[in-house]
Amino acid sequence: MVVNHTGGEGLRQRANVTGKATNITTTKKGREVDQLLDRHESYEFGGPLGVIGIMTFFPVLMYYLWICLWFYDGRLVYPASQEDIKPFLWRMWGHIQKDASPNAYAWKVYSGNVAFQLFLAQILPGYMQEGLPVPSLNYKTLMYNCNALNSLYVTLVTAAGLHYTGLFRLTEIIDNYGHLMSVAMIYGFGVSLGTYLYAVLTNTQIRMSGNFFYDYFMGACLNPRIGNVDLKMWGEVRIPWVIVFFLAVSGGCKQYEQYGYITPNMAFMILATGLYLNACGKGEECIPQTWDMYHEKWGFLVIFWNLAGVPFSYAYSVVYMASHDPSKYRFSTLTYVIMYSTLLTAYYIWDTAMAQKSRFKMQSQGITEFRKTFPQLPGCVVKNPTFIETAHGNRLLTSGWWAYSRKPNYVADWTMSFLWGAIVGTASIIPYFYSVFFIVVLIHRCGRDFERCSRKYGKDWDRYCEVVKWKFIPGVY
Repeated sequence: MVVNHTGGEGLRQRANVTGKATNITTTKKGREVDQLLDRHESYEFGGPLGVIGIMTFFPVLMYYLWICLWFYDGRLVYPASQEDIKPFLWRMWGHIQKDASPNAYAWKVYSGNVAFQLFLAQILPGYMQEGLPVPSLNYKTLMYNCNALNSLYVTLVTAAGLHYTGLFRLTEIIDNYGHLMSVAMIYGFGVSLGTYLYAVLTNTQIRMSGNFFYDYFMGACLNPRIGNVDLKMWGEVRIPWVIVFFLAVSGGCKQYEQYGYITPNMAFMILATGLYLNACGKGEECIPQTWDMYHEKWGFLVIFWNLAGVPFSYAYSVVYMASHDPSKYRFSTLTYVIMYSTLLTAYYIWDTAMAQKSRFKMQSQGITEFRKTFPQLPGCVVKNPTFIETAHGNRLLTSGWWAYSRKPNYVADWTMSFLWGAIVGTASIIPYFYSVFFIVVLIHRCGRDFERCSRKYGKDWDRYCEVVKWKFIPGVY
């Protein structure tokens, strides 16, 4: 049965004018299920050996793809024969030693950005948003100071000032890509270890398996904070997408210095990354309502990918364009129109789908006043939404974009990722890494999410799947 209760009988109206609410009521059965979900019962990602393989393989892959892009015309290079394996590996290592060493400059720039973003997160005013009840905290809700948008504006002004005064030229970012990537990787491993040890030493660890490598990978702590800054949310928004955006801007500056203009392709990436970064800031108050915040632990899986993986593997098209003549990836006017139109359409669906889901959760908490930031797109809030009331006490949205697919945001997000690679056409296959990797991650994440929902909601989840039949693309899958 699909229920339409929002704003009417059955909705717990407990919000005041500031938008704050009290805890959502969770049933006794729901609490029992939550206790089971907060226990380690099985291994993911192939267990200890699997996560060791992932932690070893991905840094190597990131170096390899960057070397192919920057030094080998975007081709996937490999040993020509068995006898060439050793010389080939030495050549790869030579590129890393010379052009990706974690030098003092890279430490200064990367650490400076981390410190600056943490400082802004601590001091700037923001929109106070209450998160979802956290089972491991006895259903306590945490408050989040959502000031990412203010931090973004300050960062943009600061970067422009540093660039035009010559104190820090933005072209230096793309020129020092390899060095910065190495420092980012060290940060990823180091912060993961630091948060793991802190959780163990303070006895705040949760869902531990007892295997060091697996727990280091999955994480030990759930809600790490420095002052009023939630590190998990800060790491998800402030570091990766700021770097990705400024990599694109750096590529544009480099093109302008070389050719006197910025290609439509590079402008596309500046727009695409700028939209994504701004969306993270303007909709930051929606993040506390996500599974990442109230359930996912902060371990290597999340930390390394936010600090190093996302910023240095999602924008390979920028790396290629910054190191190659524009004639290698020039399109027709019609192609540019299609590319830009598709990007904006996918962005609209992604942005509004995320807003619909998060604000529906806020409505269920009794929050009726929503933050207004630029740009507020039409359709961000579903009026009189339909939903399935679960025995757990939660509600499953069946309106808006969520009436057609269980993960409409994933479909739109992946479409944007594909365009980030397609903007260089067939010049190189490497910029498509983001979309290929992303679809694997999304399918795996959906499997984890759907399995958890099935255990959490039982027959109510089966009813939901009958109403919303398609996992991703309506009528296809």
